[in-house]
Amino acid sequence: MNIVELIKKKRDGKVFNIDEIKFLINQFTGGKIPDYQFSALLMAIYLRGMNTAETSALTNSMLNSGKIINLTSLKGSKVDKHSTGGVGDKTSLIIAPIVASAGIYVPMISGRGLGHTGGTLDKLESIPEFRTDLSLSESMRVLKKCGALLIGQTKEIAPADKMIYALRDVTGTVESIPLITASIMSKKLAEGIDGLVLDIKTGNGAFMKTQEDSIELANSLINTAKSFDKKVIAFITDMNQPLGNYIGNWLEVYESIQVLKGIVKNDLYTLSIKLAGAMIFLGKKAKSLREGEQIARDKIKSGEALKKFLSIVDLQGGDVNYIINPERYPKPKYSKQVRSYKSGYIKEMNTYQFGMASLELDAGRRTKDDIIDHKAGIILYNKIGDRLSKNDIICELHSASKTKIKLAEQMIIESIEISKTKPSIPKLIKKIIQ
Repeated sequence: MNIVELIKKKRDGKVFNIDEIKFLINQFTGGKIPDYQFSALLMAIYLRGMNTAETSALTNSMLNSGKIINLTSLKGSKVDKHSTGGVGDKTSLIIAPIVASAGIYVPMISGRGLGHTGGTLDKLESIPEFRTDLSLSESMRVLKKCGALLIGQTKEIAPADKMIYALRDVTGTVESIPLITASIMSKKLAEGIDGLVLDIKTGNGAFMKTQEDSIELANSLINTAKSFDKKVIAFITDMNQPLGNYIGNWLEVYESIQVLKGIVKNDLYTLSIKLAGAMIFLGKKAKSLREGEQIARDKIKSGEALKKFLSIVDLQGGDVNYIINPERYPKPKYSKQVRSYKSGYIKEMNTYQFGMASLELDAGRRTKDDIIDHKAGIILYNKIGDRLSKNDIICELHSASKTKIKLAEQMIIESIEISKTKPSIPKLIKKIIQ
């Protein structure tokens, strides 16, 4: 086989066979195909696409470029959740302990923030001493002991994905459904799971802006999961406004604690119950999605979910005192309230801009070397459909820089549309695909 001929083949819209895909991944990870040629291949895939068989073969080759975690020694179902990313999306911190407390193993490999979206690992690392870099042997110990695990992608797991993603990020080939599918599924399948719940975001704060594109991605992920004999349920969910009321790493941990304590029951709570219920159903601890949701509610009400979260934090080295008493966490250097410039109803929110404002406050990274301020972020007091009087507080900004707060404040003001008439509130769950 010849890399140039294979680039031409995909450029011309032809279909790769399994052996050709194996060759491409093996040669690239082995250092025998240079970045410039593989970048050309990625662009050809981006422009010409891949069919279901090609996408499954690509996923399989990326999966087998590293180790697959062997969980056969753990008796019981293993189920995970994947979100395509959004602003204020911290459901992993809530659903992992809920589902684990229901007797299902949750081996969750998560990522860092990407662009305007937050990352689960960054949120967890805002908990003092919390480790997300456990080795595979350490991970197994934690999983056996408490039933849940929240770590980052190790060097052993799907190394091809890491290499390919680094190129996609700098070659304009991120938004390719076959490449997104292979990237997500190679990591999730490496966890040794039996089932997967997908949370595909749609709207102005999502990578997939339209519901049509979100459904296309969901179907691609579902078809690939099925080709590996995995059970899967996909939720298409709204990202036309931030999820929950807190944006930023420690702020999102704080809100998750409030949900697990049963204090907060907002849209974040609703979505977490839906996703956890689906995981409990796939894990055979419920006979229906509705029953799974009731079990999830009961686990919060009984305190079992919070107790499980404390166990996860403790076993991964985190200081549980901040979970028990989150008010003790260090305060931001500066904070400022953003107020409404006129009376009316919040009609629209540019969620992407909210994410970028959070980034401006240092709650995220522009480059991989940027240092995150875990205390930085935004507290939202009002969302779409809420009535405001002039000078009412819309949100509160936290940062170590007054200059950055000023810039973020302007971004927030520009990202909110206020109208005289009450708008319809975006539907949180757009579609469920089983």
